[in-house]
Amino acid sequence: MTKKKKILKIRDLDISFKTDNGEVKAVRGVDLDLHEGETIAIVGESGSGKSVTTKAVMGILASNGVINKGSIEFTYTDLSKERIAEVTQKYDGVIPEGYAKEEEIKTVDITQQSKKFIQSEIRGRRIAMVFQDPMTSLDPTMTIGKQVMEAMLFHYKIPKKEAYARAVQLLELVGITDAEKRMKNYPHQLSGGMRQRIVIAIALSCDPEILICDEPTTALDVTIQAKILELIKDIQKKKNLSVIYITHDLGVVAKVADFVNVMYAGRIIEKGSVNEIFYGPRHPYTWGLLASLPDVDTAGDELYTIPGTPPNLLKEIKGDAFAPRNPFALKIDEKIAPPMFEITPTHHVASWLAAPNAPKVEMPQDLKARIEKNRKEANW
Repeated sequence: MTKKKKILKIRDLDISFKTDNGEVKAVRGVDLDLHEGETIAIVGESGSGKSVTTKAVMGILASNGVINKGSIEFTYTDLSKERIAEVTQKYDGVIPEGYAKEEEIKTVDITQQSKKFIQSEIRGRRIAMVFQDPMTSLDPTMTIGKQVMEAMLFHYKIPKKEAYARAVQLLELVGITDAEKRMKNYPHQLSGGMRQRIVIAIALSCDPEILICDEPTTALDVTIQAKILELIKDIQKKKNLSVIYITHDLGVVAKVADFVNVMYAGRIIEKGSVNEIFYGPRHPYTWGLLASLPDVDTAGDELYTIPGTPPNLLKEIKGDAFAPRNPFALKIDEKIAPPMFEITPTHHVASWLAAPNAPKVEMPQDLKARIEKNRKEANW
């Protein structure tokens, strides 16, 4: 099995926001890897730092946001206009593995680039984002066609006729029927599901290498949700896209992700393959997230909830941020933040319970029974 190319490498990323009340430490030492054609999910409660991390990748942090330290290395294929035309024509937009020449592969640290470089070379062109509410992404005063064509005209300077034909193809790719007619429509004339498809078409308009999906199905009903997730998976296979999902919905994660990163209070506290996280979780916070999922066999009238509230990131956090809510916390948790312990080469957890000399603590029996049942059903 050939090793996939790593296209995004985040190391020790630390981001804070200056506010009237003080400095909010939103992201605290995040490490993240994304390989070609892979899907990773970042999960956690609101305010855990999921969206802030990916906005830093896109270079769209709020004006009061500061990257204190760390790097975001992005490896991409930098083709000349002539090579873009050659490759697009030859492969009908589906670019095969190994098509690039060595000198066309570049690596940049996004944290060190100017806003102008990020806008012209990275955002929208090589890394694109789909937000949760399509109405905040679409301009109500512009036709759908103009909005889909806009990025192509800006980044590639191609003739309008060519951009128009490509936009129609994109609308068809994302499952919009009667695409030519829809080009003349305005956002308010379309349903929520269709608007989200349009946003995906816009994100794909410049053939990005990474697609970031920030809660892409939250505002949609369940049946449309499933169709949008299937659509993104289908396009990913066709175009060999690398995808990052930001979500709090573990049901979505189970359907789409290869690898999962669990975030809490600005840190990644557990990461592993989707099977390792769902069938062999090691962090008490991950146990709580999984236990709070509804299940047909759940006994009682109430779902499990994690006690307490997330910490105030305006205040300095000593030790493990989850310790005050953790019924299994050790004394060391109050003083020193746990490092990442390796469970397997792909599974790591930031919990002192994973230390070699730590007392053995089992996950709650109800959760253990549920995971065992799910594991048997999945034959894992």
